[in-house]
Amino acid sequence: MDVVYKLWEGSWEDDAVVHDRASGVYADPARVHPIEHHGRYYDVPGIFLSEPSVQRTPVIYQAGTSPAGRAFAAKHAEGVFMSGQRPDVLRPHSDDIRARAARLGRDPQSIKMFAIMTVVTAPTDEEAHAKFAGYRSYASIEGNLTRLSGITQVDMAQFDLDEPLAYVDAPGIQSILANFTKADPTRDWTPRQIAEHMAVSSFGPVVVGSPQTVADELERWIDEAGIDGFNLTDILPPASFGDFIDLVVPELRARGRVWEDYEGTTLRESFHGPGQRRVRPDHPAAAHGRRTDAAS
Repeated sequence: MDVVYKLWEGSWEDDAVVHDRASGVYADPARVHPIEHHGRYYDVPGIFLSEPSVQRTPVIYQAGTSPAGRAFAAKHAEGVFMSGQRPDVLRPHSDDIRARAARLGRDPQSIKMFAIMTVVTAPTDEEAHAKFAGYRSYASIEGNLTRLSGITQVDMAQFDLDEPLAYVDAPGIQSILANFTKADPTRDWTPRQIAEHMAVSSFGPVVVGSPQTVADELERWIDEAGIDGFNLTDILPPASFGDFIDLVVPELRARGRVWEDYEGTTLRESFHGPGQRRVRPDHPAAAHGRRTDAAS
C-alpha cells in the first residue's frame, strides 16, 4: 500500500500535465518524480507511468471481517464489505473497525460499512414470497455445496448433509465459513440448510416482501448493525436490481434514506460530499501527496 500510495499521490504534481500540442510536450518532466521506494518487500525507484485520476488514490475497499481484514480496513479502507445473518452479529465487527480506526487517528465515521443483502420484492408481500419460491425451485443442493467448497477450501462432500457443520481452519474465505458455524450461537446450520440458503441469497441474509416490508428491514439493519448501506446481490440479472430500483428506492426516498441524485462526479464524493475527490487528510495515502492546489 505504501508503494501504490506513493505512485498515486506523490509521483505527479497537480500541474504536471501541460498538453502543449505545439511543442509536442504532454507533461513537464520536472513535475513528475521518481518515488524512490526502498522497503522490506519492494524496491520501486521509478515514476507512476500515467497521469493520475482526479481522485488519485481510488476509493479503497476491503472485504471480510477476519482479524486481519479488520486491521487492514481500520488503516486503509474507505468502504468495507461485510456479511452476517443478523444485524447484532455484524455490530461487533463494525464497532471494532471504527474503534481501531480511531486509535490510528482516523475519523471512524469516514469508513462506510456495507452489509451484503439479498432482496426479493414485489408490489405485495404475497407476490414477493411467490417470486422467492420460484427462484428457489431452480436450486441445486450439490451445486451450491460445490461452490461453498471452492470458496472456503473445505470439501463439503465429507460431511453428513443433515448434521450441524462445525468450523474448521481452512485456506479459503474464513469469514464465510464462520458465518454459518460460529457467528450466530443461537443456530446450528447443516450443509443442506446452507445450500438451500445459498440458492437465492449467496452467503448473506434474505429480505422478502413489499417495498414497505423491505424498507422496514433495511432501516432496522442500518440502525442495529451500525452500517451505512448494502451490497445488494443480483439474483436474476437484470431483473433483481430493476425490482429494487423501481419498487424499494422510491419508498426509501420517501423516508429520507436515499438521495435524489448524485451531487458529485466521483465515487469518493458520493462517500464524503461534493468536492471531496482526494483522500481525507487522516487517510494514510495523504501523507504521500504532492499537492499544489487546495483539493481536499
